[in-house]
Amino acid sequence: MKKKIVIVGAGVAGINAATKLVDNGYPGELITIIDMGKDPYKRLPSEVMTGMLGAGGWSDGKLTYHTAIGGQLSKYCGEDKAMELMDQVITNFKRFHPKPEEVQCSNPVAEPDFIKPHFGLRLFPVWHVGTDYLHEIGKNWYDYLVSKGVYFEWESKVTNIYFELNALLFRCKNNISHREYYDKLIFGVGKSGIDFGKELADKYDLPTEPKSVQIGVRFEAPQHHFQKLINISYDFKLYRKFDDKGVSLRSFCTNNNAAYVAVEETYGNYSYNGHAKKDEKYRNDMTNFGIIMEVNGIEDPFTWSRDLVKMLQINNKGLYYSPSRIPSFTSEGGHVEATQINEAVLGEVREAFEGYFSYIDDFISGMKEIFPTLKDDWGMYIPEVKYLSPEPLVDYANLALTKYPNVHFVGDALSARGITVSGAQGIYVAESLY
Repeated sequence: MKKKIVIVGAGVAGINAATKLVDNGYPGELITIIDMGKDPYKRLPSEVMTGMLGAGGWSDGKLTYHTAIGGQLSKYCGEDKAMELMDQVITNFKRFHPKPEEVQCSNPVAEPDFIKPHFGLRLFPVWHVGTDYLHEIGKNWYDYLVSKGVYFEWESKVTNIYFELNALLFRCKNNISHREYYDKLIFGVGKSGIDFGKELADKYDLPTEPKSVQIGVRFEAPQHHFQKLINISYDFKLYRKFDDKGVSLRSFCTNNNAAYVAVEETYGNYSYNGHAKKDEKYRNDMTNFGIIMEVNGIEDPFTWSRDLVKMLQINNKGLYYSPSRIPSFTSEGGHVEATQINEAVLGEVREAFEGYFSYIDDFISGMKEIFPTLKDDWGMYIPEVKYLSPEPLVDYANLALTKYPNVHFVGDALSARGITVSGAQGIYVAESLY
């Protein structure tokens, strides 16, 4: 007899899992997806963090095609299987894309000499979906799942899960609580639900693997300063390592041509990300990317990150610092929401980072050496953060909790850090269920 499957979170992981199931004959009527956000026909462009396809499938649209970035997928299933799963995710984005012929892959292969003395350069294939198509992809994908009988509970927040009873409670938009029973649970809450995942780990004493701190800034400057490198690698990833300090830095999620900084609100605090559109009418000739530090050896890294982000808010907004610029415009025409700070307040930011901000300063100084026109023509939005709660121990064969074999963790809930990896984890779990 087919089993009732409940998916918590309509992000990339959960949606790919549901798609794999119904594509292989699983009855959609036995699949329920619960999400805090709105369906893609009601969801606003500014509602980045929740809803159909989550954050990455709503405002990013760059699918990294390599197992060395975005999480530890190959740890669970091996390199060959990981790449096969990633192929399926990319195929799904093309499948529901209104113009699939515009999905293109960049695959740089040679590290330029002018980079080598100052930075490492990681070169990975990246599929570019196009941010301006993501909303239509979300609608097409949603319509397909609904046509297969999948039931969605939108604007509904799961408030408790009872693993022993195979049941959960969720509160819908009219503030009425409902109980839902399941045979199999896929837990893919994304960044907006990491607190909830941590609560469950504490409540049920789930064995976990500690993670690192991942925090930094979103850097922005006119594109022409970086064009020499962009010509080689559109989504370039510069990195530096300080092994003796337990610190490494990388540029992350590079956006060019029509590049916009995006605000993310998590736990009531602002942080920043970025996206790029394809339509020429949005061209602003800007580049933005994250400068992310990975810091190891901090006790309770999740709480440390949360506390730091709280300190990096003024007037209930994140921060913007530039030697010469003001906050840029969003694709909707307003300024990016941030409180602009001066050098004195930046000094307080450095103190809040407990000395780690010096690595970001060093990274920017290095960029000014290899991109000599950059000088002071840049700005940074503070902070950009990737919350990584302790990773629950799972059965590598199906990503099920070792203590509760009918509960499967996927996506950010399992420390994935990318669209392709999250979707691949969802498909991997679905294969074990049908």
